[in-house]
Amino acid sequence: MLEQFPPSDAVAFAAAAERHGFSGTMATDPFQPWLPRLGQASHVWSVLGAVGAATRGDLGPGVTTPTFRMHPAVVAQASATLASMYPGRHWLGIGSGEAINEHVVGAYWPEPPDRIARMFEAVELIKKLFAGSIAGRDVRHAGPSFKMESTRLWTMPKTAPEIYIATAGPVTARRAGRVADGLITQSGPSERLEVLLARFADGARDGGRDAATMPRVLQLHLSWAETDEEAMRNALAEWPIAGMRFGRGDIRSPFELEQLARTVRPEDFAGRMVVSADPDQHRAEIQRHLDLGFDRIYLHNVGRNQLEWLEVFGREVLPGLRP
Repeated sequence: MLEQFPPSDAVAFAAAAERHGFSGTMATDPFQPWLPRLGQASHVWSVLGAVGAATRGDLGPGVTTPTFRMHPAVVAQASATLASMYPGRHWLGIGSGEAINEHVVGAYWPEPPDRIARMFEAVELIKKLFAGSIAGRDVRHAGPSFKMESTRLWTMPKTAPEIYIATAGPVTARRAGRVADGLITQSGPSERLEVLLARFADGARDGGRDAATMPRVLQLHLSWAETDEEAMRNALAEWPIAGMRFGRGDIRSPFELEQLARTVRPEDFAGRMVVSADPDQHRAEIQRHLDLGFDRIYLHNVGRNQLEWLEVFGREVLPGLRP
C-alpha cells in the first residue's frame, strides 16, 4: 500500500516478501492516502520500476484508472515500458476509479455506469495501441470519452502485458471475461465471490475462451500482529475502511474519510477482514479463497509491522496452503 509507506520502504518490503516465499507484488495507485495519518502517496509507476529491479516475481498496479487523471495512451506507455524492462513479469490492472484519487484534475465526476463505460473504452484503446505497436503500425481512436491521434508506442515488448479488470459487480465481471485477460476483486462472502467468478466464466465463454486458463486475482486485506489486541489497534488506526459498510467511491478528501473512520468499531470488521494473532486463522481465510477458484492472492497486512508479518507468514502460513 503506497498510501502507508515511503517508496523506498515499499521497495524494500517487496524484496523482503520475496525472500520469505512470496512470488509477486501488487502496488496501489494513489494520488492521496485514504487517511491523513497514513501519510504517503507515491507514483506507482516509479515505484514498480524499482520493485522490478529488486525482485524477480510478477508486478503490476492494482489497480490504475486510465480515465481521469491519466489518458489511456499514457497508461499504455507506462505499462509497455515496464513490460519491456521486465519481460514476462508485468501485468496491467485497470479499474473504474474512486474520486479521492481521480477528482484532483478537476473533471466532472460521473456516476458508476459512466465510469465503467469509460473504463471499458480505455481498455479498448490500450489493447488497440498495444496490438498496433507490436505490429509496427500507427493506430488512432475516436470514442465517446477518448480521442487519440495516429500514433504507436515506440518502446513496446514483443508480447503485450496482460490486462486484468477490477470489479466487485457480476455484470462488469461478465463483460471483463469477454474483453480482458483476467479478473481482480477483493475478498468477501463466498456466495458473492462464487457469483462473480461464474459471471466472469460466462463472459470468457462468450468470447470463446476458457476462464480456467485466465488469472483470477484476489486482494486480501488482513491484520496480523503478535497479539489480538495489537492486531485490532492496527486495524482501527491504519485500515478502518475495512469496517465501513458503505461505498467510498465518491469521497474526495482524506480528511472527510477521517471523520467517517471515527465511527468504526472493532465489531465492524467481523466477516470483512480477519483481525488475529493466530496464523492458522489467516491461513484458513486464504485457503477459503483458493478453494473458491482464485489462483493468485495478494496479501495486505494493514499494520506497520511488515517485516515481522512477512517472516511469520513465510514460515507458518504459506507452506500450509493448497493450490
